[in-house]
Amino acid sequence: MVPPDEPLDEEEHEAHPPADGEEDAERAPERTAEERVDKLPPHKKKRLAHRERRIEELLRQGQEVLVQVTKDAIGTKGPRVTCNVSLPGRHVVYMPTHKHIGISRRITAEEERTRLRTLLEELRPRFVDAEHPDVGGFVVRTVSEGLAGDKLAADVEFLITMWRDIEKRAKKAAAPSLVQPELDIVLRTTRDTFTGGVDKLIVDDTASFDKLTRFVGLLDPLLVPRIQHYQGSEPLFEHLGIETELQRAMSRRVWLKSGGYLVIDQAEALTAIDVNTGRFVGKRNLEDTILRTNLEAVREVAYQLRLRNIGGMVIIDFIDMEDERHRERVLQSLSEALTADRARCNVVKMSELGLVEMTRQRTRESLGRQLTETCWYCEGKGALKSKRTVAYDIFRALERQAPSLLEPVVVVQAHPEVVDVMVGEEAEALAGIEAASKKKILARPRGSFHQEQFDIFGTSKEAAESPSKAKKEHREAKGTA
Repeated sequence: MVPPDEPLDEEEHEAHPPADGEEDAERAPERTAEERVDKLPPHKKKRLAHRERRIEELLRQGQEVLVQVTKDAIGTKGPRVTCNVSLPGRHVVYMPTHKHIGISRRITAEEERTRLRTLLEELRPRFVDAEHPDVGGFVVRTVSEGLAGDKLAADVEFLITMWRDIEKRAKKAAAPSLVQPELDIVLRTTRDTFTGGVDKLIVDDTASFDKLTRFVGLLDPLLVPRIQHYQGSEPLFEHLGIETELQRAMSRRVWLKSGGYLVIDQAEALTAIDVNTGRFVGKRNLEDTILRTNLEAVREVAYQLRLRNIGGMVIIDFIDMEDERHRERVLQSLSEALTADRARCNVVKMSELGLVEMTRQRTRESLGRQLTETCWYCEGKGALKSKRTVAYDIFRALERQAPSLLEPVVVVQAHPEVVDVMVGEEAEALAGIEAASKKKILARPRGSFHQEQFDIFGTSKEAAESPSKAKKEHREAKGTA
């Protein structure tokens, strides 16, 4: 099974309302724990019962279980799976293992919520038969507000048919096996973002154009005319300026139109975003400059989080503001800018130092992690020891090893630029080690060496005059050892 392609938490459905006369368990401290549990709605009792049971009681070795991946493997963490399958459609999310009908909290009009709930309750009996006595539950997505009943019915029928097909394939498949693949990125993006509010969908590949036309024809035939087949000579990304945005998404520094800039550093535990005024000095006063830069940064931060698909904890270091009203305005602007994000975001209040903590739901690797790989040269550290530092590492190693070597000559092999430092600006230090060890020290450049790599070995005077012979003696000595 595959993930629901979008964070379902965004479409949080309303909780079951308490029955008439039901009291809140937290407001009745005189009740026993058993009595409080008895007062819980059935779905909460079931959830609580599962939480109290150990995994060994729920599963046995060798048992075949149909699961859905809810979170891809990220870094060293494996994928997260669930038995509570959810299939997202254009207008609803189908949950075959639940019975609840939920409505997105973003649909606030009570009449509309009631209408949508009634439509689904009337639709469910159509799909009940002897083989399928239970249809399952649904969460109505925000985009369904004002939707005609026939379109909602078509989406429900499509998802139920898909699920029953999945069940059939699962019964025939031998574990482990892939029962239902994930939609490819073209179809997934189209399903989730190509709505009535989109003017056009531009495709530059004939096969993808044909596939999308068929797919959108099933989802919403009225949108098919908005799909355009781009056949220009200039690459589509270049033509629309997307290539430039991709390059910006890979850059650590992002410039703002005013001349300020963001510095985005993504680490394993969190992402830090630093806001700087840069070249922007403003026309009035410093506080005005800071406010305008921070407000511009808010919009760019929200955009970059979506563009780079940055998840987890995010720390934003806004420029310090003395006026409390300015702080509140920036924080409010950030919250408003994040409402366009389909991933769930939670913003904590700003500290006195201008730091804002926030979280963004993470379901997949960030764009940077997907498009890049760890640098083989620095091993992901982002920095190397300087040539001078490596030279002094070598000097300390010589002080330890040279006295114990039996040969009269000590050979040091290192990166050419490190050797230049040793025999150039640090020649005096090298001469001091020679005098102390009473041995001749030869520094030889090796172009194939990493900047931090070096090798030290002893050799005879004769071999020292012939680098190739010295290398041979060194190899033989290492082989003997």
